[in-house]
Amino acid sequence: LMRYSDSLKTFLKKYPDVETHVNKLYGQTRSASRHAGGVVVGENLNEWMPLINSGGVRQTPWSEGQNVRHLEPMGFIKFDILGLASLRMIEDAIRHVLVRYHGVSDPSFADIKAFYEEHLHPEKIDLEDTKVWENIFHEGKWAGIFQFTEAGAQTFCKQARPNNITDLAAITSIYRPGPLSAGVDKMYVGAKEDPGAVDYLNHHVREVTEETYGFLIFQEQIAMLAHKLGKDLSLDEGNKLRKLLTKKGTGSAAAEKDKIYDKFRRGCIEKGMKEYEAKELWGKFEYFSGYGFNKSHAVSYCVLSFQCAYLLHYYPECWLAAFLDKEPDKRKERAINVAKSYGYQIAPLNINTSGVRWEISPDGKTLIQPLSSIKGLGATAIQQILDHRPFDTIEDFLFNESIVYSKLNKKSIDALVRSQALNTLKDNRFTGLKHFWMAVAKDRPRKPKNLETNIEMYAEAGDYTEEEKLQYLVDLTGFFPLNLVVDEHVQRRLDELMVPPISEFDPELQLAWFIPREVVRKKTKNGKDFYIVKVIDSNSEQTSIKCWGVKPDKDRVFLNRPYLARLDWSPQWGFSTRSLSHNFRMLA
Repeated sequence: LMRYSDSLKTFLKKYPDVETHVNKLYGQTRSASRHAGGVVVGENLNEWMPLINSGGVRQTPWSEGQNVRHLEPMGFIKFDILGLASLRMIEDAIRHVLVRYHGVSDPSFADIKAFYEEHLHPEKIDLEDTKVWENIFHEGKWAGIFQFTEAGAQTFCKQARPNNITDLAAITSIYRPGPLSAGVDKMYVGAKEDPGAVDYLNHHVREVTEETYGFLIFQEQIAMLAHKLGKDLSLDEGNKLRKLLTKKGTGSAAAEKDKIYDKFRRGCIEKGMKEYEAKELWGKFEYFSGYGFNKSHAVSYCVLSFQCAYLLHYYPECWLAAFLDKEPDKRKERAINVAKSYGYQIAPLNINTSGVRWEISPDGKTLIQPLSSIKGLGATAIQQILDHRPFDTIEDFLFNESIVYSKLNKKSIDALVRSQALNTLKDNRFTGLKHFWMAVAKDRPRKPKNLETNIEMYAEAGDYTEEEKLQYLVDLTGFFPLNLVVDEHVQRRLDELMVPPISEFDPELQLAWFIPREVVRKKTKNGKDFYIVKVIDSNSEQTSIKCWGVKPDKDRVFLNRPYLARLDWSPQWGFSTRSLSHNFRMLA
């Protein structure tokens, strides 16, 4: 940087003492990084390896990764212990199951573990349950299913129609950049649809690759084929070959490559293969190893995917409640739309029914938004509500002798009113939500008499506009209440017209629908006006549309209203249009 930056050169020339420190520090190790889930397990490790303390955590400066391998050659094993959000979803879903179906009012972790051990443990769960395979993986119900949150993985899975864990492991192993760029996904689907058309070099190749329809998908297949076809080629040597070809081999393994190949070639010839066939198969080893995946890893992950699918199939409302709890705010609206597509109603925030997490109505058909989703409403305030509800009137809520109002303070009440969680307590004395807010939150009454005074004083405040109500919900809950904007009538029209949301834009169709959230007026270098319209859709994905050649006095875009538009798209500019009046149509 000092070589190329004139300003830095000038600064260091002015302050030579700083340059002295910089020169001493340059190139030094700044910090000791740590693997996110790597754990070395062993007895008395301090006697066998160097240990350091970094950030209060004991770790070793030795590494174990793609290109650096300190631990394994010295006899140590690094375990990758990953923390997955899906595990928390499974725990929360089981909690709902125990409450709804087993009468356990407040399940402990021991209760949850017992249910898991009996129903979901890999040794207990029926991994060949055709109902789960057909309803989830064939029909395409993907709410929170581990490894299948991306649209591409979902489409590929529906096309491949897995019927067992090995099928699923193959699908997740193929759905990565290497195999996809080589078109393995399309070839795999074709081979699975017509397995009789797959040609195998010999019975050894069939034995190892028949479960993946002739493709070398798993690293273990390379090791096993080398062992079966090679001349006295041990499984250990096959495993060394696997490591070498996947760029994880140690120096000793790399030195044995020619020796392993010679054993492989001689064994293939002895088993009736031509030398060129052996060479071609070795070439396939090298080619497929570029994206071959570890089968034991893939299968373990797919068991977890199946456990998620099992809960979604047999306890859908319990799984969906856990799914909605886990999804971050930026994906919450998409998650809500998924739940609605499965036939569930979404109940709005309610002081008397909302809890600390997403709840399920007694009939199991409605999912209830939690109070914990309201920004500015802390855990202590929520606990005061839960401990003293139900509230029949606003007086019950504001003047309860048992409530500690230092914990349920004015800020909390303000958030509850503007998020509409107190709407069930807003009776006909109030002319609208704004009147309610003024009388109850802005000018917080301390006595019933003060409340009556406020009701009379602020009566002319009336209601907020629909736009203001929507904005408060967005600001206070973190996600856009799409269901309040795109009603069933509008959605039906879009479905009939087969118009996709903008996040699923089809360049050939050129039509899409969306909801404008913000319009930014700008000028080109030539001084001409244009808009950048920031929009969202049912997938809660935010994007921008550049609207060229606008006339600000005539071209108006209404916020929070559904629009149908004809758009252009390019990798350089993204979405754009050149005539608002011709290409934008408001749907409601």
